[in-house]
Amino acid sequence: MAEKTAISWTQHTWNPWVGCHMVSQGCKNCYMFREQKRYGNDPSTVRRTSPTTFNSPLKWKEPGLVFTCSWSDFFITEADEWRADAWKIIEDTPHLTYQILTKRIERVDHAVPGLEPYMPPNVWLGVTAKHQDEFNSRWPVLEWLGRLYSIPVMFLSIEPILGPVNIEAAFSWQETPSKWGRAADWVIVGGESGPCARPMNLDWARSIRDQCAEYGIPFFFKQVGGNKKIDGAWGGDLLDGRRHHEFPEVTR
Repeated sequence: MAEKTAISWTQHTWNPWVGCHMVSQGCKNCYMFREQKRYGNDPSTVRRTSPTTFNSPLKWKEPGLVFTCSWSDFFITEADEWRADAWKIIEDTPHLTYQILTKRIERVDHAVPGLEPYMPPNVWLGVTAKHQDEFNSRWPVLEWLGRLYSIPVMFLSIEPILGPVNIEAAFSWQETPSKWGRAADWVIVGGESGPCARPMNLDWARSIRDQCAEYGIPFFFKQVGGNKKIDGAWGGDLLDGRRHHEFPEVTR
């Protein structure tokens, strides 16, 4: 399988298009913008990738986790004309698990294949929530979509974490069980990397770790952050001397 990656919570990346637009302060030091400029490209121009890259998953024979649109957003407006082709590739490769992480969760319901509520069962859907306000606005939409489309894994990426985040609402079904409830299936936390990285207070990560432990939610601590790698991760990936690389049960 091609497109290996150093991102520790996935195995491969697939970019059917590249380019994005900053939507919040959390995007300020985005690695995609930095890398695209280094290659002489305009990172704010969204463009479809070459046929070889776009169709590459069709050649991948082994099962694996695929972070989709690591250099863009799967639900960005400019990709509306290409998304049907991408959905077809996802449907035609059921042995691959596509991890789709978006900042545009409000667009998902208008950008899925077909006329009836449907999403390929090999899709995990996640939202970024770098601080409390993003969590408060994005999580309820993801939770609703998770129920509507029977998404097998709904996940939160709190990276780069920019402040304390109480994610108790993501576990609220535990308090009031009903067929309408869905809890988060996975939580990722990480600090910012790069030359201008904003520092993370480890207490923010500890709090989320403890919240996940209380409700039995897999917790993945990606990195402390900064501009120096320690054992392959920016700033290292130990939290209080322990490595937390937990995945949803469906991957084991």
